[in-house]
Amino acid sequence: MILNHIWGLYAHPKEEWQTIEKRHESLVYSLTHILIVALIPAVCSYFSAAHIGWQIGAGELIKLTNSSAMIMATAMYIGIVGGVFALAVLIQWMAKTFDSQPDFTQSLELATYTATPLLMVGITALFPVLWFVAMAGLAALVYSVYLLYSGVPIMMNIPEEKGFIYSSSVVTCGLVMLVSLMAVSAILLGMGFGAEYIS
Repeated sequence: MILNHIWGLYAHPKEEWQTIEKRHESLVYSLTHILIVALIPAVCSYFSAAHIGWQIGAGELIKLTNSSAMIMATAMYIGIVGGVFALAVLIQWMAKTFDSQPDFTQSLELATYTATPLLMVGITALFPVLWFVAMAGLAALVYSVYLLYSGVPIMMNIPEEKGFIYSSSVVTCGLVMLVSLMAVSAILLGMGFGAEYIS
């Protein structure tokens, strides 16, 4: 089953990381996992933006046209998958500094399973109230960071002390990537690639 590690990552993460490390699934397996799980935030965001509407504070509901919501959801999907791949490349590149030699599949597994809680929380977009989605997203981010810290020593086969520094470096670079993605999105919106709202 493609998504068979999800429950283990929530119920007993360290044991599940050891299972993932022992099995060493193929690149296709990790790729299939991220391609499926990345659909959750994209599809839920499309549906809420085009059919339910977003509630920000006490204001009126904000809805997008179907075509605009579809373009934004597609861009979100591509950005998520690209971001996970970029994180995997970063993990593999930084490993040499910490005396580890993971292949790209191991790095992609670590990036994919670390990002899973953040992507699965995308289902909260079906209740599109900004404070609720933000709080759920924050909780998922905290758990994803925990998964990274617990998974790095196991997946990269390095001592926990080095794993802590390695994980901290990955988190820092990941935050820089996230800010860069947000900046690109803001630039594109400023250039006229904005959303079309339903009045």
